[in-house]
Amino acid sequence: MIDPDLKYCPQCNDEYRAEIEKCAACSIDLITGRQKIEMAEAASKKLASRVRDISPDDDLVALRRGPLSDMRHLASLLNGENIGTLLAGDENTCGKGCCPTVYTLLVKRDDGMESLHIIEEEHRRTTGLEEYHHPDPDAIFNPDAGEACCPACGHSFPTSETTCPDCGLSFG
Repeated sequence: MIDPDLKYCPQCNDEYRAEIEKCAACSIDLITGRQKIEMAEAASKKLASRVRDISPDDDLVALRRGPLSDMRHLASLLNGENIGTLLAGDENTCGKGCCPTVYTLLVKRDDGMESLHIIEEEHRRTTGLEEYHHPDPDAIFNPDAGEACCPACGHSFPTSETTCPDCGLSFG
């Protein structure tokens, strides 16, 4: 339960008395309980407004490639946020075309950035990298910069590539 008269850290969600200004753990400015409630309501409205169904006319982008179990996990995570996903098998080992071993996770282009943020947060949560804080997550892939840092695995790579060579996260 969020108390509108207290303050909260927007990163770690720790709760503070109203007179405290900075989070002791994250060293960032706190927000009021009212602001936190407004943010939660806005997030809830955004979630409810998404259309999860994917149609043949949708403009899809590849987010990540990997084994079916990994891609199913990420698809489930995104579906929980009401983001529609499509898994496409694109390589096979049997030679008959029936046994894809690598799958591509696709989402609507409009959901691409939000999907990347969700995958990044999941990676932080499951790898213990929650302490890592990128100063500007929207500036992670700037094609005009010479180098990019993958939000999912932290690997640096040249921006002439639109897919992280370490984990397969796609920025194209």
